Amino acid sequence: MEIIRHEMGPRFSEMTVIDMGINIASTKLIHISGQIAQDTSLDVTGQTREILQFIDTLLAKAGANKTHITSARIYLASVGDYAAMNSVWDDWVPQGHTPSRSTLGVKLIFPEYKVEIEVTAAINC
Repeated sequence: MEIIRHEMGPRFSEMTVIDMGINIASTKLIHISGQIAQDTSLDVTGQTREILQFIDTLLAKAGANKTHITSARIYLASVGDYAAMNSVWDDWVPQGHTPSRSTLGVKLIFPEYKVEIEVTAAINC
């Protein structure tokens, strides 16, 4: 088994890929940490769109895409933003490949953050 960390900082990595290396059929598990928007002036739809684009970029680094996502956890600063966030999510997530998902209303670390998203994906190598 090999663990590969991408964009590693002193506190967390943006993505962790676990290569199980099991016999002929090798599986990689990809854990993407909670992502927030860089442009905090955006509303929740803009922040969600920016986050999902960055998740696409991170997945591509591991040889994956959004069809490989197995689970997602979404943190909303305001539960009133649920429908607006879902409008972006629904346009982004591929039909037939919707992951298990939970959405929570939470107090995020900075009030400018409207949404934070983390995902787990799996690919066969």
